[in-house]
Amino acid sequence: MKKKAIILIDGSNFYFKLKDLKLNHLLNFNFSEFGIKLANKNVINMTIYYIGKIKTDGTKKTQILFDNQRKLLSHLGKHKIKYSLGYLLKSNGRYHEKGVDVNIAVDMLVATYEKLCDHIILISSDTDLLPAIKKAKEKGITVEYIGFSHQPSLAMIANCSVSKLLDKDDLLPFIK
Repeated sequence: MKKKAIILIDGSNFYFKLKDLKLNHLLNFNFSEFGIKLANKNVINMTIYYIGKIKTDGTKKTQILFDNQRKLLSHLGKHKIKYSLGYLLKSNGRYHEKGVDVNIAVDMLVATYEKLCDHIILISSDTDLLPAIKKAKEKGITVEYIGFSHQPSLAMIANCSVSKLLDKDDLLPFIK
């Protein structure tokens, strides 16, 4: 019997792992085919991409980032991927994403308790998600960690039900 799956993508984590592999072409990334490949024979109920919302502050740099994020969100929409926005906090001239991990954890728990899925495919190496992962597993949900072979999270591998590590060759077919 096919399982109902949801795919949760930590956008910043995903972007920087792709960037490490020199594959940071999100606007050319085929998220639809990627999701189908990850889900294997499971039915995808929903895919959500999590990212910090960029706000413009009148500078050219933030306007470029804002415009690029709008293009990315539009691209995700073409692939029928929902998005969830955290926010960006600026401190000491650098931006830090806030609220994204909480949004992922809440969505994992909502999916678990509302029985929206049997299988969560999690593309994130963020160990802040471990309590939500453990609770989902306690409730009988399979949690699959999708990581990257060049920087795997040993804690995620140890705590998720299933793990899959991707390398550059696994990702190249999804870039136009």
